[in-house]
Amino acid sequence: MSPTPAPSSSPDTNPLLALSDNGLPLFDQIQPGHIPEAIDALLANAEAAMLKVTEPTFPADWQALSANLDVANERLGMAWGAVSHLKSVAETPALREAYNAAQPRVTEFFTRLGANETLYAKYKAIDAQTLNPAQQQALKNTLRGFVLGGAELQGAQKQRFAEIQARQAELGQAFGEHALDATEAFSLLVPSADLAGLPADVLEATAQAAKADGASSGMHKLTLKMPVYLPVMQYAQSSALRETLYKAHVTRASDQAPPAQNDQDNTPIMRELLALRAEEAQLLGFAHYAALSIHPKMAESSADVLRFLSDLADRAKPFAMRDVADMRAFAAAELGLTDPQAWDWPYIGERLKEARYAFSEAALKSYFPAPKVLDGLFKVAQTLFGIDIRPDTAPVWHPSVQFFRIERDGQLIGQFYLDPPARDGKRGGAWMDDVRARWLRPDTHELQTPVAHMVCNFSGGQDGRPALMTHDDVITLFHEFGHGLHHMLTQVDEHDVSGISGVEWDAVELPSQFMENFCWEWDVLQDMTAHVDTGEPLPRELFDKMLRAKNFQSGLQTVRQVEFSLFDMRLHQDDAPQTPEGTDIQALAETIRNEVAVIKPPAYNRMAHTFSHIFAGGYAAGYYSYKWAEVLSADAYAAFEEASQTSGTVLDRATGERYLTEILAKGGSRPAMASFKAFRGREPNIDALLRHQGMASEAA
Repeated sequence: MSPTPAPSSSPDTNPLLALSDNGLPLFDQIQPGHIPEAIDALLANAEAAMLKVTEPTFPADWQALSANLDVANERLGMAWGAVSHLKSVAETPALREAYNAAQPRVTEFFTRLGANETLYAKYKAIDAQTLNPAQQQALKNTLRGFVLGGAELQGAQKQRFAEIQARQAELGQAFGEHALDATEAFSLLVPSADLAGLPADVLEATAQAAKADGASSGMHKLTLKMPVYLPVMQYAQSSALRETLYKAHVTRASDQAPPAQNDQDNTPIMRELLALRAEEAQLLGFAHYAALSIHPKMAESSADVLRFLSDLADRAKPFAMRDVADMRAFAAAELGLTDPQAWDWPYIGERLKEARYAFSEAALKSYFPAPKVLDGLFKVAQTLFGIDIRPDTAPVWHPSVQFFRIERDGQLIGQFYLDPPARDGKRGGAWMDDVRARWLRPDTHELQTPVAHMVCNFSGGQDGRPALMTHDDVITLFHEFGHGLHHMLTQVDEHDVSGISGVEWDAVELPSQFMENFCWEWDVLQDMTAHVDTGEPLPRELFDKMLRAKNFQSGLQTVRQVEFSLFDMRLHQDDAPQTPEGTDIQALAETIRNEVAVIKPPAYNRMAHTFSHIFAGGYAAGYYSYKWAEVLSADAYAAFEEASQTSGTVLDRATGERYLTEILAKGGSRPAMASFKAFRGREPNIDALLRHQGMASEAA
């Protein structure tokens, strides 16, 4: 069966309809004006493929369906993925306008595809016994996807389901835009005298930003982007300055923001999204959206998730209360703060850590220049998995983006983009996503290698010096690279279940959180540290202090994450009070804080209004995945700790090969629990996590 024809529009004039020599998006050429024509052509191509495979004479054959439908849809998905990616990392008003104009049409097509009864019947008619195990898992996922995509709905219900999908896509996009715009709307010019306590590299960066805006010498530009906001909260001696930035940060995109930003208030968007999600769940026969969200995940039910979170909260809360008591006593005795406020706690915590452990994050930062960290990260992966990572070339969207290739035994197995620094037009946070999946293509019968991009928001270098990373930045980099390895080291040839595709959402964080553990190992840090001025590696004395401080406030941090997870799950279980305007989101947030939190924020705090994970990022009724996967990742890492008792290093190649074979290489081709048990020989338990976080003593 021959594949569907290529789009008729010319790739010579539209880079979205062409690929680079190595089959990758032409990121450096794509302009907003290219989007309408390209999406028209690619949608027409995908539509033609759908019509072809739903003809009565078209066989119910996996390979035939793939050679026609999957090939066309992958090309559309790759182009739309490139557009979506550019909107996240290099947004302009023109790009936003073009994206928002095209998004409803793309959403409508994929919604209609996922609800097509005739196509559903084709897949149901496939004899699973004729397929290999990966294809069988992909077929199982496909059939479930049709059910959750509304294929079994009829008439008005099917129409309403499609309307809900379109509107949710629109609202999620608007939520993210409001959060970005509100973040970028704030800036504050302050003189050097107001910034006592800030690290030198932050002072330098904020001075340069002020100069670029035409400010006079001695002024500094503060923003709400993390490379600036976080150091101010941790180090600025001025409580008034910390309060100003804190209030601006926690009221973004909310009813508490300045009146000039009323059009960015996410409250109505959140309420409408929740109502639509509840309606979607009802249409599909679920009690609430949380039940729908859990259905394809590793967890058995939302009740199981709530029990898990409650248990974790019970174990962590005594440690969290101890953390707060320590900070209160220290603040009163050493800082003269007898009534600490929300904006004081990060500052108090950092001062206490310095006093208790003679350890400063700011001092540590000088030992982590970005190029050295990257070399160390690559060495870990190369040692564990027998791979080579080296620079490569591809069109990129910004000069700071790097591109690499991964080889094993001289064979290309994957490639990736790395985009570390924060900048205007780039949404906050850090993430990994796929550009394309590993796939034994049914149209060319050639093996397509996987490609990923990893995006962060770290500080950039100043005056030709390399960027310096905090240890938290290092952990973030290792985390995202763990996702990347999961995608790129797969050995599965079926694109729907290769790499990160088809992996249960609450297991997808296992490989990312697993990699974080190496950031605390002496033999790893020796190879990824070099003082920016002297080139000396991290001293053992400083490492020992860092290690002693590792679990500083781990109880507080755990309780905080449990609070977010409980809020998300109960919000989607319809546990929040209702008002004539819709769900009282803030009332639920305050209820959960009263149940779980040990530090209460001010009444104006609107954390939920920029909680993009659950309102714009696919984690709705799924934020618990981070804590759930922490159990899996800590237990998986314990295998390396056990191996080190014999080999002398956690970088144990034999254990790395088993981890590669049973978890990374398998991707989504089998259930995550099966992969974990194949690696560990048993089901996971929470003991390793509690031990790693210094909370094992009360776990017995």
